[in-house]
Amino acid sequence: MTPGAPEPCDLLIEAGWVVPVEPHGVVLEGHAVAVRGAHIVAVLPAAEARARFEAAEIVSRPDSVLLPGLVNAHVHNPMTLLRGVADDLPLKVWLQQHIWPIEAEVIGPGFVADGVALAIAEMLRGGTTSCNENYFFPDVQAATYQRHGFRARVGLPVIDFPTAWARSDDEYFDRAGEVHDQWRDDPLVATAFAPHAPYTVSDANFERIRMLADQLDVPVHLHLHETAQEIGQSQEKHGQRPLARMDRLGLVNDRLVAVHMAHLTDAEIALCAQRGASVVHCPESNLKLASGFCRAADLAAAGVNLALGTDGCASNNDLDMFGETRTAALLAKAVAQDAAALDAATALRAATLGGAKALGFDHLVGSIEPGKQADLALVDLSPLETQPLHHVLSQLVYATGRQQVTDVWIAGRARLRERRLQDMDEAALVANARQWRERIAAIRIPG
Repeated sequence: MTPGAPEPCDLLIEAGWVVPVEPHGVVLEGHAVAVRGAHIVAVLPAAEARARFEAAEIVSRPDSVLLPGLVNAHVHNPMTLLRGVADDLPLKVWLQQHIWPIEAEVIGPGFVADGVALAIAEMLRGGTTSCNENYFFPDVQAATYQRHGFRARVGLPVIDFPTAWARSDDEYFDRAGEVHDQWRDDPLVATAFAPHAPYTVSDANFERIRMLADQLDVPVHLHLHETAQEIGQSQEKHGQRPLARMDRLGLVNDRLVAVHMAHLTDAEIALCAQRGASVVHCPESNLKLASGFCRAADLAAAGVNLALGTDGCASNNDLDMFGETRTAALLAKAVAQDAAALDAATALRAATLGGAKALGFDHLVGSIEPGKQADLALVDLSPLETQPLHHVLSQLVYATGRQQVTDVWIAGRARLRERRLQDMDEAALVANARQWRERIAAIRIPG
């Protein structure tokens, strides 16, 4: 390259505002992000970017804010096909008398692939670029995420009863090893162990998971302290609360991705902070199933890595991370009885870098920094619903809807352009979802 000549780059995104997330709470006005291949190479004022780079493509959006792609840290995405099934029921009744019987009739590779594809489309249209998946047939999930260029940590399920995925303890672990080995070097898809919950997994299997998670260097993605009933059952059966049991089994460490955590004592929050565990707050699912209230502000104040997740569409009923972030911020204030609790910048951090850290992806994504992968989302703040614009972070968390997401990139590859999905047929996705609705509607639930 001739001295003084512009540097080549593949993409230059100029935005009215760039929110890098790291440094915390910063908003960069009139900045640009340069991308070469899959990576961010520079974040700098737009005028300087034009002088420094010769870009193959320039996207200029003076009324938009550029964010790191949102990270949905807990999903059951095949269950997108169960959206609206068995609503307005408590968790145990919802799960045991409706969801599990329906799943027994439909679970298979086709159901999983179609549900994940529908979920990917919904997430992209809402600015989400990574997710932490927890369901059966992880081999099919992984292939579907890769095919659509979506970043995911795919859970390797373990549960103490036979399912369509595996019939015995040994088969769960054998198949987990096979899937992990297949995807261990993929640039977008990684794995985690996903034991369902303390009440459905034995001590022996948890010990096996701990040993293998250490050996394979993968997270453990676990529903934990979701309901008061779960805690009471654990005390009756094991003589201790679920988190204490997990600690006894060696699982409370920096690999633990503890989901829900709606019933915590001060000592349990301190333990999570001390051990480096991540907590995934799913406020809307917890509210809908009346499971309880996560002390999100106390967790964040204690230094626990806080992430956000929507949970599955059968208990939310959407994959809207803008909505989830707003609910998390508002609910935290009510639970803490403090209007300053979980402010906008902290809530947005949980939805981006906090989620990336929980997934073990924070060296790759979650913030807009040179060297990281270009997982990015543009959000149009010009509509009347987000005017006048006094404070960008406040507007993003408290007033912005996912329909304002216009463009999304994953690893530098455009996945949404001006609200149009790339390489995905929206009409076909809708038609396919409707045929699954007909099939599910015909299932007769025993009793």
